[in-house]
Amino acid sequence: MTSNATLLTIDSISKSFGGIQALEDITFSLMPRSITGLIGPNGAGKTTLFNLITGIFPPDSGNIEFSGKPLSGKTVHDLVKTGIARTFQNVELFSSMSVLENILVGMHARTRCGLIGSVLKTPGVIAEERKSRERALELLDFVGLADYADRKSADLPFGWQRLLELARALASEPGLLLLDEPAAGLNMSETDTLGELIENIRQQGVTVLLVEHDMALTMRICDRIIVLDRGKKIAEGTPRDIQSNEAVMAAYLGKPKKRSDIPEPGIKNDFRD
Repeated sequence: MTSNATLLTIDSISKSFGGIQALEDITFSLMPRSITGLIGPNGAGKTTLFNLITGIFPPDSGNIEFSGKPLSGKTVHDLVKTGIARTFQNVELFSSMSVLENILVGMHARTRCGLIGSVLKTPGVIAEERKSRERALELLDFVGLADYADRKSADLPFGWQRLLELARALASEPGLLLLDEPAAGLNMSETDTLGELIENIRQQGVTVLLVEHDMALTMRICDRIIVLDRGKKIAEGTPRDIQSNEAVMAAYLGKPKKRSDIPEPGIKNDFRD
C-alpha cells in the first residue's frame, strides 16, 4: 500500500479489452524525484498502463493512488489538476497556434480566471495572463526554444516539436510526468539533449515515468526499470539488474542471452515495438 514516501502506487491493476488481457495484476510504486523506465516488447501493455494512470480508461480491478489518494473516478482534467501530465507517442500539438500559445494552453488547468473575468479583462485577469506568459517563456528557455516563441508550431523541425510537447506538459506543473517514447524520431544528438532535460526535470522535483525503446537512454538516466511482457510484470530493478535478467532477455530476444546483449549505458541500441 501507499507509504508516506511513495508518490504513485499501482496495486494489482488488471485491464482487458474484448477478452484480451492487456494487463494482469501489475504492482509497483514510484518514489518522489525518481526516473523510472517502463519497457517491454510489442503488446506488453505499456501504453495501456499509461492510459489507466491518466484516466483515459478505468482499470477492471486494482487501485491506483497518487500522493496517498485514490484516482478512481477522476477525469483526465481532474488528474492534470492533481499533478499528473503526459506526452504521447505521436506528437500532439496545436499546429495552427504559435509555440508560445501551445505552452499557454498547457497552463489552462492552473489558471483561475473565469469566463466573465476573461471577457471584461479585469486587473486580476491581466496580471494572471502576464504571469502565465512569463512562465511560458521560462519553459521555452528551459527546453531551448525561447527564440522561436512566435513561430507556428507546425513549422518546427520534428525534434523541436518533441521539446515543445515536453514544455507544454511541464506547463501544468506536474508532480508526475509520463513520457511515452519521447526519443522516437530523434537523432543521437537530440536524444542526448533529451536525456539531459529529463534529468534536469527531476532536479526540479518532478517524478518521471518513461516508456522508451532507446535502451542506451533508458539505462543511462533511469534509477529503476520495470519490464512488462504480454501484460505481466516480469522484472523490476536497477539498470544493472535488468541487464543481467534472463527473463528480460528472453522476452526481447526470444531466448536467454548473455548480459552483453542488453547494451551498457551510452551504447546506442534500440528494441522497437
